[in-house]
Amino acid sequence: MIEAAAFVEAARQRGFSFYAGVPCSYLTPFINYVIQDTSLSYLSCANEGDAVAVAAGQAASGTRAVAMMQNSGLGNAVSPLTSLTWTFRLPVLLIITWRGEPGVHDEPQHQLMGPITPNVLDTMEIPWEIFPQQPEEIAAALERATQYMDRERRPYALLMKKGTVAEYPLRGSGAPPPRAAGKAVVKAAAGGTRPSRADALRRVIEHTPLKSSVVLATTGFTGRELYAVDDRPNQLYMVGSMGCVSAMALGLALARPDLQVVAVDGDGAALMRMGLFATLGTYGPSNLVHLLLDNGVHDSTGGQATVSAGVSFAAIAAACGYPLALESEGLEVIDELFAAKGVQGPRFAHLRTRPGASPNLPRPSVTPEQVSARLAAHIGAASKEVPA
Repeated sequence: MIEAAAFVEAARQRGFSFYAGVPCSYLTPFINYVIQDTSLSYLSCANEGDAVAVAAGQAASGTRAVAMMQNSGLGNAVSPLTSLTWTFRLPVLLIITWRGEPGVHDEPQHQLMGPITPNVLDTMEIPWEIFPQQPEEIAAALERATQYMDRERRPYALLMKKGTVAEYPLRGSGAPPPRAAGKAVVKAAAGGTRPSRADALRRVIEHTPLKSSVVLATTGFTGRELYAVDDRPNQLYMVGSMGCVSAMALGLALARPDLQVVAVDGDGAALMRMGLFATLGTYGPSNLVHLLLDNGVHDSTGGQATVSAGVSFAAIAAACGYPLALESEGLEVIDELFAAKGVQGPRFAHLRTRPGASPNLPRPSVTPEQVSARLAAHIGAASKEVPA
């Protein structure tokens, strides 16, 4: 058994000071220690996939980050682990508790996931080892993890057994201070033609200077169309990991307060991970801009309708603590979003656009690995050379 401080302080020496996750009883002393150290950061996430994506945003800045979860939550994390951290080569240290370990009695819900957890990690090509159980094992485990992460630019997992970490009491609730409900400003439809997504992306580019901004575009046609409008080194085009763009933007914005970080979301993606609105409203900094382009359909898969027609995303954002939440069918809402000054927290706008994409829409000629490395170089993050 080890003390929480022994691992956390050894990890701190190797650059780990940011933790995001979903609690598990095995992790309790670990999380309690991190929460109560004001020089460390802990983000309580709505689900495990969000934690991975937030940590990936930190990794995109060159910062080492930890995502923590119970092994039952691996299902929620599969998409960002296989199509975000793996694809873009964003190294995240995973601490995963091993509920239902063979030979250890546990609850019925862990009877399947327990035995197959190692196979799940192997299938996702995530190297793993048992979380250190004795103080003298900590340094070597962290060294193996960091060497792999630095070399391969991909996640590494530590699988924590029951009773690994000694109890550490929680003083206080550990809850982040809540933000008051924000102000939702919804403008009535003007009755004209809604703007196209390409028009909206052109307007975003006008407000995002190369030197001081980063733009992350959600998966599907949004990223492809942003690339087609103008391929710039301060842009990242999400592939897969649907719904994770704003979580990644949150991680990057927290790591780089000197940059304006813009998440260009979509209605289908936002609906998939609506718990993120609460996380963003609670933790989102003032340099985070969240723009949701809503055309009411899943455009890249044939135009099947989403359920966004009856949803006021601005009202949701305001209720979740965004201090400013706008909703409109006019491009001027983008101007208002970027012009807002003195907002203490993230800004949000929901723009309803018309379906359809530019004809012969190209796919980016730069690979996700190249996009990630290019962005890191552009913002001065640590070298992200892709292994041969």
